[in-house]
Amino acid sequence: MMRFFLLAAFSLSLTTASLSAQRFCVVDVNTILESMPEYKKAQEDLDKVAQQWRDEVGKEYAAIEEMYRRYQAEEVILSDNQRKERQEAIIEKERQVRDLQKARFGPEGALFQRRQELVKPIQERVYNVIERYAEERGFDFILEKSAGAGIIFANPQYDKTQDVLKRLNK
Repeated sequence: MMRFFLLAAFSLSLTTASLSAQRFCVVDVNTILESMPEYKKAQEDLDKVAQQWRDEVGKEYAAIEEMYRRYQAEEVILSDNQRKERQEAIIEKERQVRDLQKARFGPEGALFQRRQELVKPIQERVYNVIERYAEERGFDFILEKSAGAGIIFANPQYDKTQDVLKRLNK
């Protein structure tokens, strides 16, 4: 039993020693991106396109609602075949609009593709600068401290966001 405790203590001390020898810092990638004019422009372009597409989809849904209102108003004077045709037309139009919405806003939709075209090169540039910075300064880890990254607190002395910003702006 004593041997187990000594082995555990030895392992813990080795782990602690190896962790203390590693260098790390934190970087707020969102702050970096938000400070870049090309990123802001890309975001504005994406927002414009998304708003246009939302408006387009909204108009299509309004057209469906109008089709349905007309159907309800005329339902009593329509024959069974006419009612069925109108119902099918409304259902088909809803399917088309859902497909349009999915094509534009879905996980692999046009907005996602557009975001990849506009934002991904900027993000890659930032990550390349961060990687070079880490290599030049001898950091073993660079942690992302933006919201939702899992870092609750970081000592400001380890925050190298401004250093990365300076390198990007050269």
